[in-house]
Amino acid sequence: MYNLLISAAAALVSFSLVTYLFHWWAGLLLALVVFLGSFLLISRIITKKLEAIMEPAMKDIQAQRFEKGIRDLKSALVWAKWQIYVESQINSAIGMVYFVRREFTLAFPYLEKGFFKNWVTMGMLAVTYMKRNKRDLMRATFEKAVLASPKESLLWSLYGYCLNECGENVKACEVVAKGLSKLPGDENLKQNLDLLREGKKMKMKGYGEMWLQFHLESLAAIQKQQMAAMGGKRRIVRK
Repeated sequence: MYNLLISAAAALVSFSLVTYLFHWWAGLLLALVVFLGSFLLISRIITKKLEAIMEPAMKDIQAQRFEKGIRDLKSALVWAKWQIYVESQINSAIGMVYFVRREFTLAFPYLEKGFFKNWVTMGMLAVTYMKRNKRDLMRATFEKAVLASPKESLLWSLYGYCLNECGENVKACEVVAKGLSKLPGDENLKQNLDLLREGKKMKMKGYGEMWLQFHLESLAAIQKQQMAAMGGKRRIVRK
C-alpha cells in the first residue's frame, strides 16, 4: 500500500539523517514519530477523498439512481492501492447493491473480493455459494464471518438457516446454539434453536427487512409478511 511505503520511506530518511548527525536512538525515536505522523496524515487525506465520493454515491443508491451510484463507487477504486482494506470495502458496497437488486451474477465477483468484517456481504457471499451448491465454501465463508462478527444475531441465524436448507439439521443446531452462547437471551436465536430441535423450519421474520435482503424466501412469502406488517388486507368499505 502506498501509504505504508511512503511513511516507511520518510521514517527511513529521518532515521538515517538523525543517526548520522546525533545518535541511533534519537534517529529511531524520530523515525517512529515520522512514520506514525505520515501514516495518519495520509490516511486522513484518503479517507476524506473517499467520503467525498462514497457519500453522494450512497445517496444516489438510496434514491434508486443505482447506475450512477455504482459508477461512482467504482470510481473510488482509484484509491485502492493507497490504503489497506479500501478496495475490499468498496467491493463489498458494490456487491451488496447488485445482490439486493437480485443481480446475483454481477454481485458475485465483488462479494468474493469484499471486506471480511462486513458480515452482511459475507452472508450474501455464503448464500451465493449455497445456491451454487458449493457448500464447503459456504461454510468457510460463514465461519470467517462469525469469527469477525460474533455478536450479530442475524448472522448466526442465517448460518443455521442455510445449513438446515442443505439438510444439515444437527450442524444447524450446533451453530445456532453457539450463537446463543455469544448472545445469551437473544429471543430470535432461542426461538430458532427450539424450532430446529423440533425439526421445524426456522422463523426469520423477527429480523425484519435485514433478513429479506438475503432473498432466501419467495416473493409471495415476502409480500405476505409485508401485508401482515401493514395490518393485513385492507377492509372493503361499502358505500
